[in-house]
Amino acid sequence: MFNEDNTIEQMTLTTLKSNGWKYMTAEELQREYSDVMVEPIVKQALIRLNPEIAEEPSRADEVIYKLRTLILTVQPHNLVTQNELFKKLIFEENSYPFGKDGRMIPIRFFGTMTKEDLELNEYVVTNQWVYPQKENGKRLDIVLLINGFPMVIGELKTPVRNSITWLDAAGDIAAYEKSIPGMFVTNIFNFATEGKCYRYGSVCMPIGMWGPWHTPDHKSEGSLADVKNSVEDMITPEKVMDIFQFFTVFATDKKYRKYKVICRYQQFEGANLIVERVKRGYPKQGLIWHFQGSGKSLLMVFAAQKLRMIPELNNPTVVIVDDRIDLETQITATFNASDIANLVSLGSKDDLESFFLGDQRKIAITTIFRFGDIVKELNPRDNIILMVDEAHRTQEGDLGSKMRLALPNAFFFGLTGTPINRIDKNTFNTFGAVEDKSGYMSKYSFSDSIRDNATLPLNFEPVPVDLHVDREKLDAEFEALTASLSKEDKAELSRRVNMKAIMYDRKRIRKVCEHISKHYQGKIEPNGYKGQVVCYDRQCCLMYKEELDKLLGPNATTIVMDTNNDKEDKYKAYRRDRDAEGKILDRFREPNDPLKLVIVTSKLLTGFDAPILQAMYLDKPMKDHNLLQAICRTNRTYDEGKTHGLIVDYIGIFDNVATALDFDESSMKKVISNIEEVKKQIPALMRKCLSYFMGVDRTIDGWEGLIAAQECLPTNKIKDEFGADYKVLNRAWDALSPDPFLNTMKYDFQWLTRVFESVKPTDGRGGLIWASLGAKTLELVHENLHVGEVHDDMEILTMDADLIDEFIEKQKDLRKTTIKVEIDLVAKIRKHSNDVKFVKLGEKLENLREKYEQGLITSIEFLKLLLELAREAAEAEKEVVPEEEVDKGKAALTELFDGLRNSKTPIIVERIVSDIDDIVKIIRFDGWQGTTAGKQEVKKALRSVVWVKYKIKDKEVFDKAYRYIEQYY
Repeated sequence: MFNEDNTIEQMTLTTLKSNGWKYMTAEELQREYSDVMVEPIVKQALIRLNPEIAEEPSRADEVIYKLRTLILTVQPHNLVTQNELFKKLIFEENSYPFGKDGRMIPIRFFGTMTKEDLELNEYVVTNQWVYPQKENGKRLDIVLLINGFPMVIGELKTPVRNSITWLDAAGDIAAYEKSIPGMFVTNIFNFATEGKCYRYGSVCMPIGMWGPWHTPDHKSEGSLADVKNSVEDMITPEKVMDIFQFFTVFATDKKYRKYKVICRYQQFEGANLIVERVKRGYPKQGLIWHFQGSGKSLLMVFAAQKLRMIPELNNPTVVIVDDRIDLETQITATFNASDIANLVSLGSKDDLESFFLGDQRKIAITTIFRFGDIVKELNPRDNIILMVDEAHRTQEGDLGSKMRLALPNAFFFGLTGTPINRIDKNTFNTFGAVEDKSGYMSKYSFSDSIRDNATLPLNFEPVPVDLHVDREKLDAEFEALTASLSKEDKAELSRRVNMKAIMYDRKRIRKVCEHISKHYQGKIEPNGYKGQVVCYDRQCCLMYKEELDKLLGPNATTIVMDTNNDKEDKYKAYRRDRDAEGKILDRFREPNDPLKLVIVTSKLLTGFDAPILQAMYLDKPMKDHNLLQAICRTNRTYDEGKTHGLIVDYIGIFDNVATALDFDESSMKKVISNIEEVKKQIPALMRKCLSYFMGVDRTIDGWEGLIAAQECLPTNKIKDEFGADYKVLNRAWDALSPDPFLNTMKYDFQWLTRVFESVKPTDGRGGLIWASLGAKTLELVHENLHVGEVHDDMEILTMDADLIDEFIEKQKDLRKTTIKVEIDLVAKIRKHSNDVKFVKLGEKLENLREKYEQGLITSIEFLKLLLELAREAAEAEKEVVPEEEVDKGKAALTELFDGLRNSKTPIIVERIVSDIDDIVKIIRFDGWQGTTAGKQEVKKALRSVVWVKYKIKDKEVFDKAYRYIEQYY
């Protein structure tokens, strides 16, 4: 029998051993079950790496005590903070009074950077590590230790069942981060695999952001050999230490929450190619093409961080050069959020000159245009490294040669999100190296980013022809009006008037805005996404805003534009400084904010990152680089439901994709596809899903209909195949809905959805196939069907063991009775899916189904155990507090703590409210408000959260919070 132990686990261990990790069984390691570090190995490493500790080995105990304290004080909510503190203790705050006369000296925990130093470390791999106790402890599949610290944790799943994937393994790690956070304080990254796909992520990283690891020569996945290739390439001692030191950063989001960023493989490759080229000293340039949205800003962060820390580069200067101010703001924000030291912004030509003439050794950020007025050499040093974003912009004027004049011996690396055409000779002259045969030192294409889920596919949606620009008619009228003018005058007038006449037409603008409003409200808003309207010019922005206000209300839209050269104050209402504009865009990124559409003409078409943005309503002629950069604003990954970016094309730009995106790189013709192609696939996808239920009468409602459907899916294998096929149909349906084309298939889709929900695992396993349904699908299904109704007319819910036996004996069709009980139980569990007791019941049910599927219990035993679970569910339901009461309590607490939040007190309101809600639910009992003991217990619990955990020592706040709990709980 195949299982994870004899396939994927053994392959992983064998590969890691050949990579240079020494295998030891968990039992061989000198540790208690409650220990996170293997302290004897830590101590040996400290003695080996530090002569001062070797002189007096007891000093190692002092260091270990400090680290142990860090591990013991971790809680799930501060895991990222403690993980960052660990890295700081290793590389920055690592001084101890071990020098002569108690002088503070830095100590080393690891050998780093050079081959000789890295060989001083002890690299151990073990499996089936148990923590924190033998009985009922958590068992971790793979643990990698460096010098006694658990640095990498791997979770494996059996590759034999279709629906169990790396996602389930990653889900286990996410659960461990909450239940045993101590094991992750020293963590660099975690990985998960089911033997088909390999994924890795940093602590507390949302699972949807976990990424694959590929090599330049091997980018396929789906087999054990592919997983072996990823493990073999990524998890080498040298690369793990490199990632630890240089390719992880800690950042803070706008809500003051800490998060950890780890490199994707293309960032690791690109940054290290830059570093190696600088260390080698030649060639002094190179071009990197990484597709829009795949993380170029972070690549520059990682490269800058590593370049600054390499001793042989003699304290280099690293300069990040952007092509426009809003991109500069974005990259400055990325660097600032990542807490990068020695960072300066060069905001003017004078700043730029004084920085280089003053020979400063820092990381600087500036824009390409600040080199425009440079007429002399600024610094001849050869350890200045420039990384220029959107490198093709250096073609404008002679900016490339101006940079070379100012810094004649510097390294020049160009990064671009769009491919460079061979005709762009200036770009290749400035950045291209003849050593790079393809023209690029690193390439990460559109198809790479789609495959890795780094970005989403792009679709365009053509609009009714009457909304398109009618150029032929306009040209005919223009000819009639200008018949008497000379050829030259006619051409000049045509250039100025032609497009404006079309784009300023009020009637057309009204029609386009009506289409935008209907499309957004019907197709985009129901799924929780937002949109961007791209207009011809600033005047058009005002006209569109006026029309959209009539249709959506004034709060649903705003204009973001450059308001310079506005002598008449036409655009005064939208004149904002950077902070004000930043606040508007933060509002746009918030799912619950009423701001739904931003209207733009040139701003926010490059460098603007808002994953919630799905639809671009494009009513401005564009092509090539500018067009590609603009439409890629919509391709950022966001949540499970966002499957593509959508461009609604009012100009007809994509009538000919090859002309619109005219690049040498042939793959660019496939960057965007017509959503009509999705429509063509729907009938075949529908037929495939319905083929599982040949002979089933789909007009029969209720239990009978579901029983007949479920009998067609007798095994997990067939259920998983149906689930996978339905998921493809569901995604296509959601992309098109609402569309009159779907109406004839609506009943069948509702029926299939109901079957899908009824056979979906109740404990969240198999999430890659059995994903949650989108908002539009659920709304459609709930129009006239309940997805799994709960029925309470079965006496069996209150039967004892003897009565259950008697009941089973009377059944004429045991299979149908079993399915009936199962359907009812599943419905109950789904109804209370947020309740801890029902989550556990869901897990019990799935484990029971698994045993039955494997033939470990008979059908009669299966029904008996199902009935016992049904009885448990009935008992649990009696104790459920009405959701609306809990919601009122949580809403009141949220409002209270929201009032306390500011930049100096960055409390995480959702977390406080959730902690209070969780603890009160556990200790309350019916009528607690009327007893002294009940009140004391609740106050004690509240104090432990508000005063002790979050240190909010405000009596008025505490009293208000208690009153809300008393009222609503």
